[in-house]
Amino acid sequence: MKKKYPHIFEPITVKRTTIKNRIAMTPMGSNYGEASGEMSNRHMNYYKLRAKGGTGLIIVENANVQYPVGSNGTSQLRIDHDRFMPRLYQLVESLHKEGSTVAIQINHAGASASSERTGVPTVSSSNIPTKDGGETPRPMTKEEIRETVKKYGEAAKRAQAIGFDAVEIHCGHSYLMSQFISPYYNKRDDEFGGSVENRMRFPRMVLEEVRKQVGPWFPIIVRVSAEERVPGGNELKDTIEYLQYLDEFVDMYDVSAALNPSLHYQIDSSFLPDGWKRYMARAVKDAYKKPVINAGNYRDPAVVEEVLASGDVDIVGIGRGLIADPEWVKKVEHDETDILRKCISCNVGCAGNRIGINRPIRCTVNPAVPEGDIYKRLRVNKNCNVVVIGGGTAGLEAACTAAEVGCNVFLFEKSDKLGGLSEFISDLPGKTRMKDFPRYLRTRAERLPNLYTFLNTEASIEEINKFHPDIVVNATGSHPVVPPIPGLRENRAAGNLDDIFIMINNVNAGKYPEEFCRGKKVLVMGGGAVGLDIIEYFAPLGADCTIVDMLPTIGAVADPITKCSIKETFEVNHVKQYVNTAIQEVKEHSIVVKTPEGNVEELEFDLGFSALGLAAYNPILDELHKEYDDTDVDVYNIGDSVRARHIMEGTMDGRAILNVLDKRGLLDLSEIELA
Repeated sequence: MKKKYPHIFEPITVKRTTIKNRIAMTPMGSNYGEASGEMSNRHMNYYKLRAKGGTGLIIVENANVQYPVGSNGTSQLRIDHDRFMPRLYQLVESLHKEGSTVAIQINHAGASASSERTGVPTVSSSNIPTKDGGETPRPMTKEEIRETVKKYGEAAKRAQAIGFDAVEIHCGHSYLMSQFISPYYNKRDDEFGGSVENRMRFPRMVLEEVRKQVGPWFPIIVRVSAEERVPGGNELKDTIEYLQYLDEFVDMYDVSAALNPSLHYQIDSSFLPDGWKRYMARAVKDAYKKPVINAGNYRDPAVVEEVLASGDVDIVGIGRGLIADPEWVKKVEHDETDILRKCISCNVGCAGNRIGINRPIRCTVNPAVPEGDIYKRLRVNKNCNVVVIGGGTAGLEAACTAAEVGCNVFLFEKSDKLGGLSEFISDLPGKTRMKDFPRYLRTRAERLPNLYTFLNTEASIEEINKFHPDIVVNATGSHPVVPPIPGLRENRAAGNLDDIFIMINNVNAGKYPEEFCRGKKVLVMGGGAVGLDIIEYFAPLGADCTIVDMLPTIGAVADPITKCSIKETFEVNHVKQYVNTAIQEVKEHSIVVKTPEGNVEELEFDLGFSALGLAAYNPILDELHKEYDDTDVDVYNIGDSVRARHIMEGTMDGRAILNVLDKRGLLDLSEIELA
C-alpha cells in the first residue's frame, strides 16, 4: 500500500531530524496524567499504542511551563521542574523504540486556566475572558512577562535534555501566546499591545529565548490559529503578516484555526469535510517556505494522500482519528483500510469528557483508548454460546468482542440491515460521518467465522434456545418517548406531528427540498440531541425554526463543540428558542405553551416534530429473565435498552461482555490489566 499512498510514507527531514512518514499525532489533552503532573502508566501506554501503530511524529500534549498559574486542567503534564524529566524520558525512550519521532508541546494557559483549580488568579494580556462566562483575568505585569519568557526557555531546554526530537510552542487556541497575539483579547496600551509588532513582542521574546536555550539544530514548531473566526479577531491575512516577527526562530508551522468562542472550528464539527483547513496551511507555507503540519478532520487516507501530493501540506496531523484507531497508519500501509475504525467527529468522549466535565478522554467508536485491543490475546477456556438480540452498534460490539475471544455468537436483527440508530441517523446530511462506525462493525463481523448473523429475524425464546445459550445479550435499543401531553398522541397518529424517524425517511424520499423548506414554520418540541439534529437540517435551508424545551438551556447536555456549533447555527439562522417552557397542548398545526413568566402562547407550525426524548425499548427482556433467571444462562442488558444514552456508552457496554465472561470463569482479565 506504500505504492498506493506513496506521499503518506515518504520521509521528511526538518533540520537534522528525519520523520519516517507524513502522519503526525497532534497534541490533545487527555486527562490521563497524574494530579502531580507526571505521566501515569496508562498515559504512557496510550502514546505507545499510537507509536506501535506506525505514527511518524507524535507531538505529546501540552505540558505546563509555569505552575500553577499556567496550568491547563487538573491532570496536565508539567515540565516546569527537573523532577518531571525521568518519567518523560521513559516515554520518549519507549516511543523511539517503536520508530516514532517525538515532540512535546510546551504551553502556558493564561486566562484559559481556572483559579478554582490553580488557587491563584488567572493572568492574560488584558482583562478579557477567553470565552463567554469565563473567568476575568488580570493583565500581566512586565516583570511577569519577563519571568514567563524565562520559564519557556527552561522548559524547552528540559525537553531537549529529556530526548525529545523537537518542541512545539502553542501560539493559538486562546492560550497565553494567543491572548497576546489576538486583538480579540489584547487591549493593552503599552509596548505589548496595540500594533502588530507590539502584540508579537512577547511571543517573539519567548521564541528567541527558546532558540537560545536549544541551539540552532533543534527543531522548533509553532502552532497558530491561522483564522480565529471571531469578530475582530485575526484573519488569515493577519496571520501571514504577524508571523514575520517569529519566522527566524521557526522550523515548522502547525497550522490550525479558531479561539475558544469558535471551538467547533478548532476541534472540528462533524459537518466539516476532510482537510478543510488545508488552504490555511498552503498560505503559510507559500509565505514563509517552511514545512507545515495541518489537522482538520482528516479521516480518509485517499484525501490525506491527495493533500500531501498537492504540496498544500507537508505533514498531516491526525488527532481524534488516532484516539479512535491507534493503528491508522499501519492499516493504511497494509491494505486494511476497510477495517479502519474512523473517528466520526462526534466529540462526545474526547472533548465532551475532558473539556466538558473534566474526565479522562474516551471514544464513541473505541472502547479501550488507553489500553488498546489487548483482550484479543485471550481465548475462552471452554465452549461458550452467546446470543445477541439487536444489531445496532452496542449489539455488534458485544457480538464481535465475544467472537474475537472464541465464543460462538448468534446475532438476531429484526430489520434487513445491521447498524441500528447510528446507521439511520447518519442519513442526515450533517451526520454522514456516523456511517463509518456501523460500516466498520459490519466489516469486522464479516471477518469472524464464528459469528453468525440472522437478518429479518425477530428474537423469541424458542429461537434463542435453539442455540443453547450460555449468555443472552439484550441490545434492542430505544424508541421515542410520548409524554401524556394533551393532543400529542392523537396528532402523532394523525400525521400532524412527526418524529426523527419519519423525518429521516422523508429526507431520503426527497420530500424536503430547499425550495419547499424556505419560509416554512418548523417547530421542534425538545432541545436534546435529536431536536438539535432536526434544527440543524431545516435552519440552513431557510426554514423559520422554533425550538421549545422545559430545561433552562437548549442542548444542555451536549458536548462543548456541539454547543459552539449550535450557537452559531441559531444566531446565523435566527432560530427562536423557548426555554423553561412547558407544553400545555398539541393541536393540529400549533402547540400551546406556558412561558417562564406564566404567559400562555400558541405557536403555529407548518412542520411539527416531537423530539421529547428516547426511552429503553425492551420487548423481550421480561421473557428473558423469566426463562433464564433460575438457570446458569446470563442475561446481559446493554446500550439504549438499559436507558437511552450516547452511542459511546453502548459501545463500552458491548466491550464489557468480557467482564461477563470473566465472572463465569471463561476468561481471566487480570492477565491483561494495566497498572
